[in-house]
Amino acid sequence: MKALIIGIVIIAAAVFAILPPETAGFGLGWRNDVLAFLRGGLPVAAILIGLIAVFIGVADIKDRAEAKAEAKNEDTGGKE
Repeated sequence: MKALIIGIVIIAAAVFAILPPETAGFGLGWRNDVLAFLRGGLPVAAILIGLIAVFIGVADIKDRAEAKAEAKNEDTGGKE
């Protein structure tokens, strides 16, 4: 329950920081700074997600090859 309340408070603080004071009547107006941060961080996040996907794909290929080898070994009765 504590984590839920803390999460809601953090989300409210982020929304408060992004809202422009001219339009909403309150807020810090950090919208442009947040957008610049997201534009700069998006390529880095895409690279990291791509690397993770490649590692998962390689591990999946290895698992399939290992499963085939085990199935072949079971079919031959353990004789290689």
